[in-house]
Amino acid sequence: MFDWIKSGSPWEYAVFALVVLAVAFVISRILKFVIGRFVRAAAQKLKVDPTRFKFFKNAIDFIIYLIAVIVIFRYIPALHSYGNTLLTGAGVLAAIVGFASQSAFSNIISGVFLVIFKPFGVGDRVQIGALYTGDVEDITLRHTVIRNFENRLIVIPNSVINNETIINSTLTHELVCIFIEITISFNSNVDKAMQIMQEEAMKHPECRDNRTEEEKKNGEPQVAVRLLSLTESGQQVRAYVWAKDPTAGFILKCDLLKSIKQKFDKENIEIPYRTVYMKEFPSNPA
Repeated sequence: MFDWIKSGSPWEYAVFALVVLAVAFVISRILKFVIGRFVRAAAQKLKVDPTRFKFFKNAIDFIIYLIAVIVIFRYIPALHSYGNTLLTGAGVLAAIVGFASQSAFSNIISGVFLVIFKPFGVGDRVQIGALYTGDVEDITLRHTVIRNFENRLIVIPNSVINNETIINSTLTHELVCIFIEITISFNSNVDKAMQIMQEEAMKHPECRDNRTEEEKKNGEPQVAVRLLSLTESGQQVRAYVWAKDPTAGFILKCDLLKSIKQKFDKENIEIPYRTVYMKEFPSNPA
């Protein structure tokens, strides 16, 4: 593309170098402006300090001017041999920098996606995959901070979150349905067990009525209890109990398991358990 410059005079070489540097300067300013606006917008949404990301602007300057210098050395005959060496070294350097920054850029892009698609926000109670559950404390361009129920802060890279299933328990309508599942023996009265589970649930102060007006007119129970399945162990019964939010639902479930178990004991409703028999064999005589 620049073959014409190879036969030019020293003055033409100097002009060529100045033009390349001028073009690099313009491109650098344009890219810094565009990326600067992008970073500021993302930082405002994420509520982080945009000055922490100035190194990206500096990296842009370095890369663009490095390319400009390589072009100058490559196409000016007097500097051609030096240009080949510089180009080879720059290729290795670019590969190293690109590999080292791959994870950082992945986290930043993932952070921007979290802001755009908004699967959760600060203050929401979320479950990330099967391992992490808690309240979102902070979202940055690199990571998300979650405070779990043990009051510990969990820092999760944004790229990890984007690859996991997210369960957001903080909704506009915060009522949650809690499943109370208990297996009773085949010899126990299933109707009596279902009645006890329903009564105990409705007595709990955290139990909420989520029926529509039509369901109330049709006589639908506030707490539905159903025989879910027949298993090897016995009859599996499930009660559907509504609570005002996940925290109240957790308390409700713990309390009901205790009160239902106590009432089952009084009414001779058996919860089966497995017994393991260990047989001891006599040792072989010597």
